[in-house]
Amino acid sequence: MMKMKKLLILIIVPFLLTSLVETAWAANSTHVNRLKDSKKCPRCNLSSANLAGAKLPRAQLTGANLRSAKLRGTNLRSANLKRANLTSAKLRRANLRGARLNGAKLRNANLRGANLRGADLRNADLRGANFKGAILKGAKLTGAKVKGTTFTGAVGANLKGTKK
Repeated sequence: MMKMKKLLILIIVPFLLTSLVETAWAANSTHVNRLKDSKKCPRCNLSSANLAGAKLPRAQLTGANLRSAKLRGTNLRSANLKRANLTSAKLRRANLRGARLNGAKLRNANLRGANLRGADLRNADLRGANFKGAILKGAKLTGAKVKGTTFTGAVGANLKGTKK
């Protein structure tokens, strides 16, 4: 009987811990609704949120946590994403034209085919990000960390003044 209890504990405890960790990293539904309603959600927890295809032009997301968020095809034109955490975010074919991403964390983010024309990426952490086929004409990249970043087929990428 004692062995059965220990076995049960060994099975249940990891399951409960996994559930708690996933809950801690999940987007706050109140924050998701606030963003969709008002397009203003600075410092919000939107990690792992599914916002694919959302219409969020000029959204105010300064310092927001969008880690692993699904933003494929999302319209974030002229959005304020200064110091936002977009680590591992899925931004494939997103419209980030004129977006302010200075100081943002975009490590390992997928920006394949995204429109970043005129975006401000100064001092952003882009290490390991994928910009394959992205439009970067007029984008400001001075001081951005680009080690391991893919720019294959990107249009207009000016890497002068970036950091490795």
